Amino acid sequence: MARKGKGYPLTGRLTEDMPGEDEHEQTCEQCGLCCKIFGDRIAPTAMNLFLWMEAGRSDILCHFSACLNDGSWINCADLLPEDLGNMMAVEMKDPITGEYPPVCPFLHRVSKKKYVCRIHNMKPEMCCHYQPWIWGETYFNRCKALERLHRGSHRLLE
Repeated sequence: MARKGKGYPLTGRLTEDMPGEDEHEQTCEQCGLCCKIFGDRIAPTAMNLFLWMEAGRSDILCHFSACLNDGSWINCADLLPEDLGNMMAVEMKDPITGEYPPVCPFLHRVSKKKYVCRIHNMKPEMCCHYQPWIWGETYFNRCKALERLHRGSHRLLE
């Protein structure tokens, strides 16, 4: 899926031409760090769930469980569209054990230092809008691409 010579922007989207994107955007190295650290806490929206239902993507839905208004939990692969309005919460859970996964199950290692998202074209809204460069919100200092950005901004101030 990756094109040689092009990295992915730090927006969670795997596109090359994205006019109007944030000026602080830098090239992601696809190290998988974001997904390893935050990926087990993905919470899809009701619209994400609906789109996956419409597309027949039970392979995605089965990795999430929804808490309904009556306090019961149901695997999202078993939800009906009319259930979406009765959800209080959605959490990522292992479809076999029911436990919280240690990392995002959709993260796929393609080489020693490169990872891709197996559901990129249908990933949850929060992944699409993830902005690791925003200090105080989602920023973390272990990202190599952000380290480059930070070093570059210090050079501009000198």
